[in-house]
Amino acid sequence: MTVSDFDAYRPPEPQRARKGDSKRRRTGRGGGRGEEPMVPEAEFTSYYGRPIVKPPPWGDPIAVYLFLGGVAGGSALLGVGGQVTGNQVLCRNSRLAALAAVGLGAVALVEDLGRPERFLNMLRTIKLTSPMSLGSWILTAFSAGVGVSAVSEIDRMTGSRLPLGPLRGLLRALEGPAGVEAAVFAAPLSVYTAVLLSDTANPTWNAAREDLPFVFASSASLAAAGLAMITTPVKEAGPARALAVLGVAGDVIATRVMEKNMDPVAAEPLHLEGPGRMLAWSQRLAVAGGIGALVGGRNRWAAAASGVVLLGASALTRFGILRAGIRSTQDPRYTVEPQKNRLAARRRAGAVHDSITTAE
Repeated sequence: MTVSDFDAYRPPEPQRARKGDSKRRRTGRGGGRGEEPMVPEAEFTSYYGRPIVKPPPWGDPIAVYLFLGGVAGGSALLGVGGQVTGNQVLCRNSRLAALAAVGLGAVALVEDLGRPERFLNMLRTIKLTSPMSLGSWILTAFSAGVGVSAVSEIDRMTGSRLPLGPLRGLLRALEGPAGVEAAVFAAPLSVYTAVLLSDTANPTWNAAREDLPFVFASSASLAAAGLAMITTPVKEAGPARALAVLGVAGDVIATRVMEKNMDPVAAEPLHLEGPGRMLAWSQRLAVAGGIGALVGGRNRWAAAASGVVLLGASALTRFGILRAGIRSTQDPRYTVEPQKNRLAARRRAGAVHDSITTAE
């Protein structure tokens, strides 16, 4: 529908009768005019009962990639923290964790793509308006920095036995800058997938577009801190425990704020049986893991158990949000009713002189 300059002079349209109101009968009681519907009120449905928005063809491999991307990004940040403060054990373990997570995440991504060359095709150009294009380059740049710093750690652990030859000196010189470079791309790697999900027509993901990156950032903090608490002795794991407590607070607050800001209908899939159970348990495990890190984090076994719980909370968040978005495409109601609510809000705000909200 086009908009003309003469739309402002268009007279108000008469109020339209609802479907089913055209056939009514008079009662003739009390000298007044009463009407009763002759047919039941129609229920909304889509053409042939098919979804209005096509469900995304993403399964568990993408959920694994979402989770491991958060682990990798958070671990790289812990690694550069250990590098700056001289905490060599935490730095080493975090670098190795970041390398393992980004490697397994790339495998999960290729598994979903079907062929490795499809990922390489995304690197042929940079499109600043495409989260997928930018995400491919973020993943590549992050992997390069993590790879250099982690390989240097592996070479040091093996007593310089890797067949590097004259490249060993160059590797040692690039180790520190590579760790910093990986940390620069760590936060974008952790949250770009949230932007990718919300930059779609998916009702639930799009309704959460303003707050979902904060949820993913907090989830990444939980995962990285939990893994560091498992792999690092408690004496050197103090920064990981602090990150875990901050991550739990951020996760609980960001999730509550996200649901509050969403359209109530679009937020319903977050509470449906499958994804709702995942997200509910994610919150419970996050709180339990945070308490464990705060109270029993100086005990080796308690710290490791809390780390496992935090990893589980982060994984359930990613899986739950992915599946909630898929569920939201299966019922046309989650697409149409939020649109009607936005239209009504525009009219209440006084936007009545365009082709979308022409006054009735």
